[in-house]
Amino acid sequence: MPVINEWLANSTRQLSDIDIPSARLDAEVILAFAIGKDRTYLHAYPDKIIDDEVLETANKSLDLRLKRTPIAYIIGRKEFYGRQFTVTPVTLIPRPESETIIDILKTINEIGNPLRLVDVGTGSGCLGITAKLEFPNLNVTLIDISDEALKIAAKNAADLAADVNIIHSNLLKECTIKPDIIIANLPYVDRNWNRSPETDHEPELALFADDNGQLIIKQLISEAKNMLNTGAHLIIEADPDQHQSLIEYAKVHDFVKNQQLDYILDFTKN
Repeated sequence: MPVINEWLANSTRQLSDIDIPSARLDAEVILAFAIGKDRTYLHAYPDKIIDDEVLETANKSLDLRLKRTPIAYIIGRKEFYGRQFTVTPVTLIPRPESETIIDILKTINEIGNPLRLVDVGTGSGCLGITAKLEFPNLNVTLIDISDEALKIAAKNAADLAADVNIIHSNLLKECTIKPDIIIANLPYVDRNWNRSPETDHEPELALFADDNGQLIIKQLISEAKNMLNTGAHLIIEADPDQHQSLIEYAKVHDFVKNQQLDYILDFTKN
């Protein structure tokens, strides 16, 4: 049976051979997960023998990673804004750039008031749940078209003790709430774009959209026009190359650009 350092060296080599840039980190995360410890345990006991049960679990997880299954799906969780969220292949994996949406909320002057916030296309619920936990006065509703994703969002809300509402809806069609803030990380990837092999394991419903990836975002903008009051906020994630086109589209639908930050567009209703 190998010791910890031997398994890590061998696994890192295999992952490096298929050009995974975070090979050593991924190997450590996989083994730490199999052992049930954090990564510091591996550094503290590099010569500890790995028992058969742990070795079998670690090797199975390594095989998944060698097939480019994302680490988050292998261990079943992903950190977002300092909290651990359950994720499965029915939900998009939270990205660090999406945390900027929470940072933008901090710039809204009325955020201390009991405003109504709707998270459209919530997936794992990471955005809406984080918003509720960071700003407890918000009345938060999570919306998704996927029942399976909403089950994961409900689990995350329960695990993190976030008091949120959950609605099954295609965008805003079944939403009867008149929100003060809409946040959304909707599908914006065009199928012709070059992308990481890991995205092949993520739900197509949460990734891809027609019209150069902009179709569903434009649908949300159109629906939000008739739902939001003057001064309400619409904060969406999109690829930077899509921003100018979406800004022009939003102008036609009575929205004014407030901020443009990397992958995030912030609009207010005119």
